[in-house]
Amino acid sequence: MAWLYLIVAGLLEIGWPVGLKISQQADSRWLGIAIAVAFMVASGFMLWLAQKDIPMGTSYAVWTGIGAAGTFLVGILFYGDAATFGRIAGVLLIISGVITLKISH
Repeated sequence: MAWLYLIVAGLLEIGWPVGLKISQQADSRWLGIAIAVAFMVASGFMLWLAQKDIPMGTSYAVWTGIGAAGTFLVGILFYGDAATFGRIAGVLLIISGVITLKISH
C-alpha cells in the first residue's frame, strides 16, 4: 500500500507547478496559487503516508522523480515546452533511476 501512496503522491506533485503556471496570468493568479497549495498539501500528505513503510531517501527520490517527469510531460503536451533529444534523455534517466530504486527496495 505504501508504494501506491507514493505513486499517488508523485502524481499529485505534478499539480503544484501547474498551479504556479496558472498563477502567472493576472486574472487567474489566486486560483493558480490555491491550486498549487492544495496539491502541495495533498502530495505531502501522501508522501507522509508512504514514508511509514518506505525509507525516506527512496520515497523522496521516487516522489520527486515522478513529479519531475510528469511535470515535464505536462509542459510539453499543454504548454509548448521544447521536446529536444537532450531533455527527453534526461527525463528517461530520471525514470530509470526511479525504477532502479523500486527494484532495489
